[in-house]
Amino acid sequence: MLTLAEAQKYSLDTLLTGIIETIVTESDVLKKLPFKSVSGNSLKYNRENTLPTASFYSVGDTWTESTHTVTSVTASLTILGGDADVDMFEKQTLQNLQDT
Repeated sequence: MLTLAEAQKYSLDTLLTGIIETIVTESDVLKKLPFKSVSGNSLKYNRENTLPTASFYSVGDTWTESTHTVTSVTASLTILGGDADVDMFEKQTLQNLQDT
C-alpha cells in the first residue's frame, strides 16, 4: 500500500504567481502611503522637534510666544535588492512555475 508521504511526492502543490503584485494592488495600507518621485541621490526634509502651543487669554493679558523648532534631516537614497546564485544544472532541469 502507498503511504500518504509517498503519494504526496507525486502530487504538485498549486503555486500562484503574482503575490507581490497582489500586495501592491490590494493593500489598503500601501494605498494610503504618500509615494513621491525623487530626483537626485538624497531627500532633505525638516523634522519637527517641538510644536507650538496655544492658550486662552483675557483682554489685556500678555501673550507668550510659542513657535515650533525643526531639525533638517537628509536621507540618502539606496537600492533594496539581493543576489542569489543558481546552479546552471538546476536552472536547466528544475522548472519553476514562477519563471513562466
